[in-house]
Amino acid sequence: MSTDVSGMIECRPGARLWGPDDEDAVWEAGIDLFLLNRGNAYDGLACLFGIHNYFGFRPLAEDRGFPDDASEGLRREFAGYGGTDSVYGTTWVTWAELSATDWQETDASGTRSRASAAGIDTDWGRVWRVMRILSEVHGAENVRLVVWFH
Repeated sequence: MSTDVSGMIECRPGARLWGPDDEDAVWEAGIDLFLLNRGNAYDGLACLFGIHNYFGFRPLAEDRGFPDDASEGLRREFAGYGGTDSVYGTTWVTWAELSATDWQETDASGTRSRASAAGIDTDWGRVWRVMRILSEVHGAENVRLVVWFH
C-alpha cells in the first residue's frame, strides 16, 4: 500500500503589515498541495518529513503536528481527510526554514542529496517556487506548508 501526501500552503499577510502578534495576523489558506505536486516519491518524503525514511535523511520537519493557529480553509481540508484519527505524520515547515536548508546535505549513505530528493528540479520545485513568491510579499516566516499522510 502506498503513502500519499496531502496539504496546503498558507500565508499570514497581516504579520508583515502589523507584526506576528497582531490580532489580524492570522494564517490564510493559499493553495492545495494537490494542485502543485504530482508525486509522492519516498526519498522526498523522507528528507523533508521523515516518512518512509529508509534513506537515512535528517528530516527537516518531522511530526510537528497540526498547527494550533491554522487557517479555517486548512482546518476544513484536514477534517475532510478525517483529521488526526485518519492521517499520520502531520507536520509543517516555513519558507524561512526551507530557504536556509543545506540542499547538498546527503542521506546516511552519502549518495543522495536533499536537492536530488526534493529540490527545485523535482516535483517539489513547483511548491518551492510558490512559497518563495509568497514569501517575497509576506515574509519568509509568514509562509508555510502543512502536510499529512494517508
